[in-house]
Amino acid sequence: MKYIDEFRNKNLIKEVADRIKRIIPSQKINIMEVCGTHTQSFYRFGLDKILPNNLKLISGPGCPVCVSTQDYIDTAIKLTENKNTIVLTFGDMLGVPGTHSTLEKERPKFGNVRVAYSALDSLKVARANPSQKIIFLAVGFETTAPTIALSIMAAKKEKLKNLFFLSSLKLIPPAMDFLVRDKKLNLNGFLCPGHVSAIIGTESYKFIAKKYKIGCCIAGFEPLDILEGIYLLLQQIIEKKPSVANQYVRVVTKNGNSKAKNIMQRVFAVSDASWRGLGEIPKSGLKIKKEFSQFDAEKMFSIGDKRYAISDRQKRCRCGDVLKGLISPPECQLFAKACIPDNPIGPCMVSSEGACNALYKYR
Repeated sequence: MKYIDEFRNKNLIKEVADRIKRIIPSQKINIMEVCGTHTQSFYRFGLDKILPNNLKLISGPGCPVCVSTQDYIDTAIKLTENKNTIVLTFGDMLGVPGTHSTLEKERPKFGNVRVAYSALDSLKVARANPSQKIIFLAVGFETTAPTIALSIMAAKKEKLKNLFFLSSLKLIPPAMDFLVRDKKLNLNGFLCPGHVSAIIGTESYKFIAKKYKIGCCIAGFEPLDILEGIYLLLQQIIEKKPSVANQYVRVVTKNGNSKAKNIMQRVFAVSDASWRGLGEIPKSGLKIKKEFSQFDAEKMFSIGDKRYAISDRQKRCRCGDVLKGLISPPECQLFAKACIPDNPIGPCMVSSEGACNALYKYR
């Protein structure tokens, strides 16, 4: 197949859906998709309406915006209070709630929060504003990390002294390891993220199949991709031969992108990291190495540990349980009532890849 229309061909989609219905076991099957784009596509194309009722797709923590902690947002907001700084962020981070506010609400106070489309934009802003301190909010998974690492390397080469990065970069396989050990989820398989897998390759998931006897399948984001991925997972479940299947062969390879991985390893060291809704997961984050510490905002700025009282609405928000796959969005009492895209209470409603946002938009 060469063109996108072929992956949305109704006849092919119906054919694969019928195959799934023919082979699916009678018991309940729980498959977690570890990517917000999968969640969005699943509801956008109505795949939930053509699959068997005993097949449940669970939305996992596959959106870096959704798993950014309240403390991280609070720190970013605090950095905007310095009039000599410019805080750069991806646009979908603006509405993510901290414990008392959002970057979007704080933006008018000093006018120093700007939207960036790439980490490389930070270099341009730093060059154009030599008298100000530029802080880039480094949020993302393995997909985003190489570009951020490349930006830090370029900043060092150019000897830029006014550019800094506040890292909240996270790694997907350790989060999967964390989730698969939660017996409440009773997972039968993982639909693995295509974007991340293009960087890290299929080998990165082998421990899931080997250690936990749970199958994985890397899939693309078109409806036919997702259905084929589910079909391949069901085959593993039926045959009781867990492995790592690769439906997304047009993009993903066995070892991934070696150049991108080398760039990441040059700049970042693996560290423990906090995930909103999940807590601290060992060896699931990336911190800036000592060699590049002059660009680490956490080390170069006095951030402190100022904490705020969490509002009653935030306490009632169950975004954390959605991210863990313990509940679906409608099971949260705030969903589509107090919490809507124009007034999000939790980050799952902020991001276009958040499960709450996707379900609200398409259902």
